[in-house]
Amino acid sequence: MKIKLIFDEKKEVLAELYDTPCAKGIYEILPVESKVNIWGEEFYFSIPFDFSLDETATLKVKVGDLGYWPPGKAIAIFFGKTPISVDENPLPASEVNLIGRLLDSPEVLKNLFPKKVKVVKA
Repeated sequence: MKIKLIFDEKKEVLAELYDTPCAKGIYEILPVESKVNIWGEEFYFSIPFDFSLDETATLKVKVGDLGYWPPGKAIAIFFGKTPISVDENPLPASEVNLIGRLLDSPEVLKNLFPKKVKVVKA
């Protein structure tokens, strides 16, 4: 399931969602628009979707991963270190469900400081 993340109506980034119940549920509610929060080299934003931790739940994410963070009802996009990283990998604040991956290079997000994002089916 391919999606497009459109930051501030300017920068478009392609991603794919995995074939999991959480990811499918998110795909079904698209399109969504939200305010972007920045935490180190992670963007996260709330969506109107409520889902518990599932079998994909982890603290071990890689650059380019997309996660769903249940406490914030949010999608997290990991493109580098977070403030609590202990090595070169991102470390979420708490467990996330792995829901997908960026198809474009995560590097394109490093110089962005977006205020909002729109997520649409690609």
